[in-house]
Amino acid sequence: MVPKKNELVTIEITDIGSGGEGIGRADGFTLFVKGAVVGDVIEAKVLKAKKTYGYAKIEKIVRPSEHRVEPVCPVAGRCGGCQLQSMSYPAQLAWKERKVRECLERIGGVEFAQDGESETDKPHFLPILGMEDSLAYRNKAQFPVGRDKNGKIVTGFYAGHSHAIIPSTTCAIQAPVNEVICKIVCEHMEQYKIAPYDEETHTGLVRHILTRVGAATGEVLVCLILNGKSIPKAEVLAERLEKAVEAFSVAKTENEASEDLKDAREANRGEMAGLVLKGLCLNVNKEKTNVILGREIIPVWGDTYITDYIGDVSFRISPLSFYQVNPKQTKVLYEKALEFAGLTGNEIVWDLYCGIGTISLFLAKKAKQVYGVEIVPQAIEDAKQNAIRNGIENAEFFVGAAEDVLPAKYKESGGSMRADVIVVDPPRKGCDEALLQTVVNMEPKRVVYVSCDPATLARDVKYLEGNGYRLVKAQPVDMFPMTEHVETCVLLTKNFCN
Repeated sequence: MVPKKNELVTIEITDIGSGGEGIGRADGFTLFVKGAVVGDVIEAKVLKAKKTYGYAKIEKIVRPSEHRVEPVCPVAGRCGGCQLQSMSYPAQLAWKERKVRECLERIGGVEFAQDGESETDKPHFLPILGMEDSLAYRNKAQFPVGRDKNGKIVTGFYAGHSHAIIPSTTCAIQAPVNEVICKIVCEHMEQYKIAPYDEETHTGLVRHILTRVGAATGEVLVCLILNGKSIPKAEVLAERLEKAVEAFSVAKTENEASEDLKDAREANRGEMAGLVLKGLCLNVNKEKTNVILGREIIPVWGDTYITDYIGDVSFRISPLSFYQVNPKQTKVLYEKALEFAGLTGNEIVWDLYCGIGTISLFLAKKAKQVYGVEIVPQAIEDAKQNAIRNGIENAEFFVGAAEDVLPAKYKESGGSMRADVIVVDPPRKGCDEALLQTVVNMEPKRVVYVSCDPATLARDVKYLEGNGYRLVKAQPVDMFPMTEHVETCVLLTKNFCN
């Protein structure tokens, strides 16, 4: 029987959906419940009911799951950022591992080797690589700016599926220095009567505060996204931020976060030592849009970028640069991609969706020649500069969509262009079929696929396996603890070549 809207039902959570929501059944009717954990018995209020499924919210936890933990963030459940804070970290890893494997089996048609089945042609599914400390890992943050119900200027996070700001300066997964930065910016706006942006009226100046923090270097960049091209008393703001960041790196910050979060921040303090403001800049976005960043960057004080390292490769990172947000796990992921590539120094490698050259430059140190392709011109310029700053001369970069550039280059060669290894790291939608077919035509010995979406990965693996390639290994990596997202690196080989 289909429950009615606002009806209270008691259900046991037996599974987790792809978005991290709990799944339970009331008289056979499926309900998705945000914040519920497998094993919870809850009283849920039905929010929406369709023919075969619906959505509900937790009214009361009748019996908590053994995997349920107290969230460390004061706005967990209201903020749309972390979906899994109520689930223990080992349980999160187990769910993500299962999510990747089930997608590859169900959508990709993959039959993995079973435990202990080592002498087999079946592909191997490797245990997920998680983090020792799953908090305070993000090196990039974007805070919307607005007013609370009393008219006070606040920063915070968008509630799930909306642009309603949940006021907060505390985030369990972001760099702790961001609290100080947001506080200083809001105080500056209040003092100089600078209005936050209003989406409905398209008035006001400050839309977002963006920060980047170099995990290895301690460099901090603050970028204000504006509905304009300047901010009053910018030089005063820069001086305040510089002093505040310096003070933060040597003194404890006072906050109202939970003791667990304070402990996590203190544990990470050694890596935060020596923080220094590298620059304050502005990003101009005068459009009526949900897109956060515009294209124009205006320097105010210092540089418009920070420098950071993955391993021994340094990268220049601007507000517009695509750069993985979890530096520790990025190193883990890219080392796995390098391992799967199996380079000896003689290979021609194509790196598709290369961003600012992060994977490309890792590969170039072990390959004969690397070609990178990325659609964002600024990213390619950053990639070229990153190659120069690292003294890497065997990497060449092309601007354009990978699904356009690679087929065009292949056609120009008359079908003679080949690659020993092709690496792809596409967006969530996965690879275009024309691109996959060109990969097949180029006959690389190995294809290394780095994915942020298990479903589209599985779809593309199925295509490659249907065109002469075999999946050898699949390695999930938890790049985003406390959230539903998971990265996966897989190796496919041609003609059963390992």
